Amino acid sequence: MNHYQSPQSSDSKPQRQTQQTVCPLDCADTCSLEVSTEGDTLTAVRGGKANPFTRGKICAKVVNSFPGQVHGDLRIRTPLLRRASLGGSDFQPISWDQALDTIFERFTEIQQRWGSEAIAPLYYGGPMGVLAGGSMDRRFFNRLGSSKINASTLCAGTSSSAWETVFGDAGGIDVEELADAQLIIVWGNNITTCNLHLTTIIRDAQRRGAKLVVIDPKRIRIARDADLHIPLLPGSDVALAYAVTALLDASGDLDETFIRDHTHGAEQFRRAAKEFGLERASSLCGLESAQIEDLADLFRQHRPAAMSIGVAPERNRNGSAGIRAAFSLMALTGNIGPKGAGICDVSRFFPMDKERLARPDLAPEGLREINVLDIPRYVLEPGDETPIKGLFIYNHNPVAVHPQQERMRQALLSDEVFVVGSDVSMTDSMACADLVLPASTHFEYGDVYKAYGHRYLQRSRAVIPAQGESLSNMELFRRLGQRFGFNESAFSDSDDALVEQAFASVNDAIPELADGKALDMTPYADPAMLRGGSVTTPSGRIELFSETMEQQCGQGVPRYLESPDKRDFVLVTPASELRTNSTFGGLEEQKRDLVCELHRSDAKTHGIETGAMVELYNDRAKVHLPALVSDDVRPGTLYVPKGAWIVDSPTGCTVNALLPGHQESAIGGACYYDCGVDIRLASSE
Repeated sequence: MNHYQSPQSSDSKPQRQTQQTVCPLDCADTCSLEVSTEGDTLTAVRGGKANPFTRGKICAKVVNSFPGQVHGDLRIRTPLLRRASLGGSDFQPISWDQALDTIFERFTEIQQRWGSEAIAPLYYGGPMGVLAGGSMDRRFFNRLGSSKINASTLCAGTSSSAWETVFGDAGGIDVEELADAQLIIVWGNNITTCNLHLTTIIRDAQRRGAKLVVIDPKRIRIARDADLHIPLLPGSDVALAYAVTALLDASGDLDETFIRDHTHGAEQFRRAAKEFGLERASSLCGLESAQIEDLADLFRQHRPAAMSIGVAPERNRNGSAGIRAAFSLMALTGNIGPKGAGICDVSRFFPMDKERLARPDLAPEGLREINVLDIPRYVLEPGDETPIKGLFIYNHNPVAVHPQQERMRQALLSDEVFVVGSDVSMTDSMACADLVLPASTHFEYGDVYKAYGHRYLQRSRAVIPAQGESLSNMELFRRLGQRFGFNESAFSDSDDALVEQAFASVNDAIPELADGKALDMTPYADPAMLRGGSVTTPSGRIELFSETMEQQCGQGVPRYLESPDKRDFVLVTPASELRTNSTFGGLEEQKRDLVCELHRSDAKTHGIETGAMVELYNDRAKVHLPALVSDDVRPGTLYVPKGAWIVDSPTGCTVNALLPGHQESAIGGACYYDCGVDIRLASSE
């Protein structure tokens, strides 16, 4: 499965082919792709027709950037070892045997002095394949006995925790069910940037009479077509949900039958909601009272209602509270259960044996788990805890993704830690590593892809051979297991064997059925909640009040917290239309959105015009960007798309250096949107 099969040609010219594959990026849509190749070269990428949800349409970033990423100057093609030089440091090519020996020797030294927990993987959401992100890599670190890492705190972990708090592991509705809703709420989900194909379903529903609400601080493209756009202040989602609940409660428009039959803790939630009257909620949310009243009216007048909620609401100190409150509003209005009612969630469509892939049984008992956001502290200021002395970065670019960028760079460049990195390109993080390994792109190996924006499973094959000496994650950690003397059969499993293990407990025919196709996983899905699926909370009901959360962090009901980082502006770092997280950063053609967008009134106050170089600053850093004056952003907010690389910044850091390091209360999630900054015209010096 991981080997490219070269086509036969009758002459010496590279053979041209059109082949099918899958987009591996951290995006909801997981599009099918059609690629053109000439011999070993990827020449073009287009939308593939295999996936009926994505229907051959893909985003421009994929079309424009993949060939350059695969074959460009930033591509890492051989193992590289850092060496001291007169200019500071540079890298020298070494062999794979030397690289594996170096990792074995350095990690063994760390184990002998500090113990295995002094080593940690540093990963996130690079290629989203089932194998590349959760099979041989997890087996290796489990067997090594390294510290466990919770990387979900960077994205989606807070949302998942909120879901489990309210619903347990009960499943939501398929996104295509939005077509049956009379009211569609898109809450903190910029679907035209990172859930593109959902727009067709929504616009078709609107033509049939459905009403659309978009809750987002910016007038994103889908908001221009909405019946109601609510440009709330980041971090105030909980106040908005409470205010709408209070209005509906006062007018007798909550679903009392549903509340009685299916919920727990409604009285506590309703009592908390009464503290958010229109005047207070309007002030906290930065909205007109009429906008909140209009939202309540739409809930009164249009049923069933369905919600697509993104991860944006979780990215602040009220992340868990805001999402729990939004979920609770859907329950209190009875919008769970009937066709066309509910919250989009396709996780139930992908039953997979993750433990069989990751083999946690290989790990010693009692290993500590570290929040990935705390990695710099474990390197630089471990206190009495076991320090981190060895890091292995893969599927991740932490310098470009984490808050407190300079602290992360300081940790990675510290003489106190040995850093191994594996990546396709020489990213900001790879530039900080002591040993850099060449990773294969997903075009160079096969994998299986589930999705978080639709219900189709897809399996791909290699379409070009591995470039240079690059290795897939599976082969890399397979070789590392052998070098470390791990003789368990788990380290000799082929990629095909791994795929079979992932689905053997469900149906061992699934991988074959999804090979080169898009397999509708409906026959393998668990029932949705209140449609045969059980709500597995402690009470067995939808929990609007959670005893577990009350004991854990004093939030039996969601609680609104003021921002600890107040300045004139809130910095918002949304998804880019040119990059996926930091993927495709560093490519010249993907720099066009490296701007700071601000409202016209704020620009006038500060004497700023479009194109002027501005300085965003706080106590942590200064960043220079060209200004873009707009009416689409709300006053008091600044918008800079995420994922830029340091090479594109004249101040030697990106906006991530401005981000605070505090964490939300439920699982310690990153608070990207709690970033207070000031703005001024940049000095010409």
